[in-house]
Amino acid sequence: MNAYEIILKKRDKKELARPEIEYMIRSYTQGEIPDYQMASFLMAVFLNGMTFRETTDLTLIMRDSGIVVDLSDILGVKVDKHSTGGVGDKVSLMLAPLAASIGVVVPMISGRGLGHTGGTLDKLESIPGFDIALSLDQYRQTLKSIGVCMIGQTAEIAPADKKTYALRDVTGTVESIPLISASIMSKKLAEGIDALVLDVKVGNGAFMKDIERARDLARHLIAIGEGAGKSVTAVLTNMNQPLGNAIGNWLEMKEAIEVLQGRGPEDIIELTAVLTSYMIMHAKPGLTYEEAYDQCLHNLRNGKAFDKFIQLVKAHKGNLDVVNRPSEYPKARYQENIHAAQDGYINAVDSFELGMTGILIGAGRQKKEDEIDYSAGIMIYKKVPAKVQKGELLATLHTNRKAAVDAAKEKISRAFSIGNRQPDAEPLVYSVMDKSGIVKGSY
Repeated sequence: MNAYEIILKKRDKKELARPEIEYMIRSYTQGEIPDYQMASFLMAVFLNGMTFRETTDLTLIMRDSGIVVDLSDILGVKVDKHSTGGVGDKVSLMLAPLAASIGVVVPMISGRGLGHTGGTLDKLESIPGFDIALSLDQYRQTLKSIGVCMIGQTAEIAPADKKTYALRDVTGTVESIPLISASIMSKKLAEGIDALVLDVKVGNGAFMKDIERARDLARHLIAIGEGAGKSVTAVLTNMNQPLGNAIGNWLEMKEAIEVLQGRGPEDIIELTAVLTSYMIMHAKPGLTYEEAYDQCLHNLRNGKAFDKFIQLVKAHKGNLDVVNRPSEYPKARYQENIHAAQDGYINAVDSFELGMTGILIGAGRQKKEDEIDYSAGIMIYKKVPAKVQKGELLATLHTNRKAAVDAAKEKISRAFSIGNRQPDAEPLVYSVMDKSGIVKGSY
């Protein structure tokens, strides 16, 4: 077996045997296959796809490239949530402590930004000192003591995914159902969970642009998880405009803190409560969705979710001063406003364009070794279907890159489509799926 022949086989749309997939993954993880050959293999998969059997094999091979954590000695049902990636999607920052404040054990292994979408780890690291590289012993101890822990992949957990994840980000091979499925589920099946809630994004700012592809991805993820003995629920949610008002690592963290303190944008509060409710229902099967949702809103308002967040930051050695006084966080050197060019209604907000602008201004990565500027980002003030007047403030750009200001302002302005007619508001949630199919429609 050699990489060249396997690449040719997938290039020619042939089904790979499990040993061939295992050879590619193991050899690349061990440094025996160079980046350029793995990039070629990933592109062949991106263009020609994989069967469900190949996808399942790829997932389990990546899971078994490291250890599978056993959390059976920790009391309670262990439930995680994963998002397929969106612009302004800071839900995990609030959902994890919120769920833990209601008695769910939340072992969360998160990722960095991928393509135009932000990453939970980058947002957490915008808090000075926040350590996402806890050892597995520390991970277990933190879960025992406070019921929630949010780390990055360790060297022991799905190392094959960690290496290919960074390569996919910079080689145009992100939007592939087999590669997304294997990346997500290899980590989740290795982290010690009993159940999983998936936030499958749909729209212009998501990797899945239409509802049918999103449902196909959800079916793959559910089937892989259920086949491995985990209970899985997928929630298909709207990513046709950014979530909340903040885009960029610290700006999103600041907004998350506001939500945890009982304030913040309505769409973020609602989606956080929806996804957390399904986590609670896995952990406490006797509860109805309405009961779980009410508990979520109650703990966001009474301070319990924020208290759990403080415990989380402390456990990860983060600086609590910026959490308690976020206005003192260092601001970007350049702050530029973007205004409406005409009267009318916001007909669309191009999340993808805004996500790519984030990379331009330093909030995301163009190359896997790029450093993040935590203070860079965009604040959005008008969204679909708001009415606007010419000259009204649409957004504010935050960056330390002077050379990027003019191009970024132009891209942000282009992202807003203003028309004469007010469009209908779209649902935030399209549907909810489990192993039996669609179990709930839009709301």
